[in-house]
Amino acid sequence: MRPVHILIGFVICAMALCSCSGGDDNGGGSSEKPSKTKNANANPTTRKEYARLEMPRIKGTDDNLVLVHSTSEYGVNFIVEWDCIKKSQRWTCYTIDGANYVKNVSRYYGDPQYPFDPDIPSSACFKDDPYWNSGYDHGHICPSYDRLNSREANIQTFYLSNMQPQRNKFNAGLWLQMENFVSNYFKNNRKTIDTLYVCKGGTIDNPDQILLKTTKGLIVPKYFFMAILAKNSQGYKAMGFWVEHINEDRSSDSLTQYVVSIDELERLTGIDFFCNLPDDIEESTERMVFLNSWGLR
Repeated sequence: MRPVHILIGFVICAMALCSCSGGDDNGGGSSEKPSKTKNANANPTTRKEYARLEMPRIKGTDDNLVLVHSTSEYGVNFIVEWDCIKKSQRWTCYTIDGANYVKNVSRYYGDPQYPFDPDIPSSACFKDDPYWNSGYDHGHICPSYDRLNSREANIQTFYLSNMQPQRNKFNAGLWLQMENFVSNYFKNNRKTIDTLYVCKGGTIDNPDQILLKTTKGLIVPKYFFMAILAKNSQGYKAMGFWVEHINEDRSSDSLTQYVVSIDELERLTGIDFFCNLPDDIEESTERMVFLNSWGLR
């Protein structure tokens, strides 16, 4: 991995200076000339969804499932990689764009409030909701607030497969601030941003990055992360968040102290984010962060 580059000074262009590739799977606006560079680390083409730009490199083992949740009106809602042995998700990825960022319904309240994911076999998930009476919140990874376009889409965000256990002060504090940043960034820049590609989760792969296991066997991540890629007609830019999961109200912290480049986030998590970008664009986009262009100082 390359060293982290966080650039705070004056930025001439709002986007990183790298050309867009044509024909991504999300129809996200205009493009420059396609990159001529091959993509050595792209996902396998066994499913068309694997080629989407929000997708990281899948682990691709027999113990992992890729769950694609969709609605008839809005298409792909979000995608989860599920570890069947650990009974935990590795990540959730999704997009925010002009089509799905609309408010047609209110937040879901139902019974059960957190349904089991119908795409996970019973042998690969807990028999009962392991969050209840655990001392941890049901921490959304794809937020309910970003999926108010339809009742079906919003209910899907409450699937247990889209949750990670979070301390309440973390969930309602710093994590919420980061979620609001992502959502508001698109809202405030929707005239110039075609699509945001987002991948988020908690650390479950490395034993040193696991806080603990509850008495019911639920893995509690020690760190949480967000990888964000923005696209417009000029090109792409990307940034990451990496934050320790502690039970303190850090909502007043400046988010800049948690910003990392995608290269650094990949080193920390072991996950290859935005692997479906052509290699030359991926390399230039992931090695640095232009803080000013994200409205961060």
